[in-house]
Amino acid sequence: MNRILPALAALILAVAGAAWISGKPASESLVPPALGQDTLANIELVPDHVMGDPDAPVTVIEYASYTCPHCADFHADQFKKLKEKYIDTGKVKFIHREVYFDRYGLWGGLLANCGGDMRYYGLSGTLYDTQRDWIGAGAPTEIIANLTTLGKTAGLTDDQINTCLNDQDMATRLVATYQTHAGADSVNATPTLFVNGVKYSNMGFEKLAKIIDAQLGGG
Repeated sequence: MNRILPALAALILAVAGAAWISGKPASESLVPPALGQDTLANIELVPDHVMGDPDAPVTVIEYASYTCPHCADFHADQFKKLKEKYIDTGKVKFIHREVYFDRYGLWGGLLANCGGDMRYYGLSGTLYDTQRDWIGAGAPTEIIANLTTLGKTAGLTDDQINTCLNDQDMATRLVATYQTHAGADSVNATPTLFVNGVKYSNMGFEKLAKIIDAQLGGG
């Protein structure tokens, strides 16, 4: 489980978008402080992306980071089972909320949000499924090239991807959204789950299923 360090919500504004306008990664020193409350109050948050029936009796919210190995493991196992048994059958409404440990996770968020609701969960899932591949050795130029390839595979054009990865306004909104939701829910590690408002740490599918079944009245 990845722990969220104090003020880590900051990592992006200088490096996530503007870093690539010149085609060169920005300096790691260009990291601004976390967004203050006055600033947050004036930023339009990014709406939740909902998977499944919006009127489902159980809501599962997952806080996760695209660069968190435990989150990738969750999506390879528990999430796929959750989707098949509960989301696709109309029993669970699922919401994925992004957490940013580093600029690379934010770049992933910019790409995932690039295609709107229609492409969000496809891109998000691919980022988890291919996490080791697109992160590679961690070189910024390699990562940006890999993200571009992922975006094109999902049907985005080079121009669309470049625009999204350099969208400073969206980067700010994503960080503000993360800080607002994670702060309100006291999220300090990933993956963290909420089932109908109750907070849980990462768990196996059998335990998660029992919790959901209890909410459905079957346990």
